[in-house]
Amino acid sequence: MKTQYFLISFSLALFCAACTSTKKAMRTVENQRTTREAAAPVIPNEPTLVGVTSKFLRVDSSQVRVYVYIDAIRGQSPLSVAEFADLYNLNYVMYSDYGTRDRLAYGNVPLGSENLSKLDDQIVAQFEIKNPGKDYGVLLMELSQTGTLKKVLNDLPIRFREQRDSDKLAVFEKQQTAPLRRHFIPKNESVKIQTLDGRSRPLHVYYYQHGFEAAPSPMNTTPRTAVAKTLEVDSTFTIQSGQDIAFAQEGLYYILTDTTQTEGLGLLVTDDRYPKVTRPEKLTEPLLYMSTNQEIKEMDAARGNKKALDKYWLSLMQGNPELARQVIRSYYNRVEEANRLFTSYKEGWKTDKGMIFIVLGPPDKVQRSKDKEVWVYDQKANATNVNFTFNRRTNQFVDDHYELVRYVEYQPIWYPIVEAWRNGAIR
Repeated sequence: MKTQYFLISFSLALFCAACTSTKKAMRTVENQRTTREAAAPVIPNEPTLVGVTSKFLRVDSSQVRVYVYIDAIRGQSPLSVAEFADLYNLNYVMYSDYGTRDRLAYGNVPLGSENLSKLDDQIVAQFEIKNPGKDYGVLLMELSQTGTLKKVLNDLPIRFREQRDSDKLAVFEKQQTAPLRRHFIPKNESVKIQTLDGRSRPLHVYYYQHGFEAAPSPMNTTPRTAVAKTLEVDSTFTIQSGQDIAFAQEGLYYILTDTTQTEGLGLLVTDDRYPKVTRPEKLTEPLLYMSTNQEIKEMDAARGNKKALDKYWLSLMQGNPELARQVIRSYYNRVEEANRLFTSYKEGWKTDKGMIFIVLGPPDKVQRSKDKEVWVYDQKANATNVNFTFNRRTNQFVDDHYELVRYVEYQPIWYPIVEAWRNGAIR
């Protein structure tokens, strides 16, 4: 069997992808994942794609609508919709699964004001895909810059049948035609939770004021208890789809169209600074990934005390305030980025992916199949080709929940990098 391989190249890709077939004919998507902190310098006046993600929503039984969220910049400024439409092309092909060559559909998406919009600083492209008569499909999309070899691929699994509520419901900010891609909103922000068919229906909301635990270390092989479906519910209420709603309390909201369903739409309501972490009582929490048990106990006892936090950092940096400032900035930039990228039913820094991202930084490559992601680091500590495998797990709140496969063998890789954070070598 010949190997199918697409070479993808551009300078600041959050998701750069290449598709291959293995000996077992399992198609994977390889993503080169970087962030602005780790990428090459941005060339002034050069348009660049920083990141691409996507989602779909059911329109009706015959079709779904695909939304592609694109971070496109020129220098340090986001591209306008008109600039993006002039510079880029969008093509797609859909297969029946990651492991087959059974092509179900393909085409080009004309880009213009009718299907492009701005959401925050992102460009959002939207188009519709007809049901190919299958339960499932994998949509591969290619964004290419006209007149260059710069491209990015993004893959999107689509359920055409047996859909969960999150395939039908989405959160829309006021006056927006594209739904939010992220799983979090700030408290007291007015949004609409609605379907694309325009029908108004009652939605059942369960509220959990629950503090989920942060990820254990990669070496902790003790089996974890899955997030229970019987978490204590703090309150329940009903809202109407399509109507303005603002959630006043921070916490997890679980939204269902039908209480007999087991997989709904999870929405984390946060403080208005999130994904940034700036309050002293919250600044101490992510430090558990680089702290000793004794240090954690001391910070817990002094929670909210900025002087205790300053003492912690100055002690690690041998009293050097400038070095401390540099390391603090680097560490919490990673925490913020983890929150932005990986927030699910809990804060992004608490997830397995968030933990690896904060300590090790963005992976050099990501290999993804239907139920698995493998993050590859070319060089970490004294090891080469370090792999971290994340398996997709069923979760009632979100459909993109992944858990790390843990090994004690990570110790000689993990501890030197943690020590580099503690002595200021990473900054």
